Amino acid sequence: MAKTETLHIRVEAAIKAGVEATLKNLGLSTTEAVNIFLHQVLLVGGLPFEVKNPQYNSETIAAMQEARDIIAGKVPAKSYSTVAELMEDLNSDDED
Repeated sequence: MAKTETLHIRVEAAIKAGVEATLKNLGLSTTEAVNIFLHQVLLVGGLPFEVKNPQYNSETIAAMQEARDIIAGKVPAKSYSTVAELMEDLNSDDED
């Protein structure tokens, strides 16, 4: 076995727990996953996945702006008294 080195990294506790649970379902330890990642970096000569800002469509951008406006108090948030009222509003949006 080749001589190994130790890496010390800091991650948020919730991220660590989520990653460990996901990797456990895959039958991997965090150490094994990190080693796979590092080998892939060497094989491809860089990160083994694309790194870029997400590109949102216009509907998603509008929804995010609406959420920001609601949080800022610029527009009121919709509320409904019944599920039927909600469904009526949702169905009326489909007809536009």
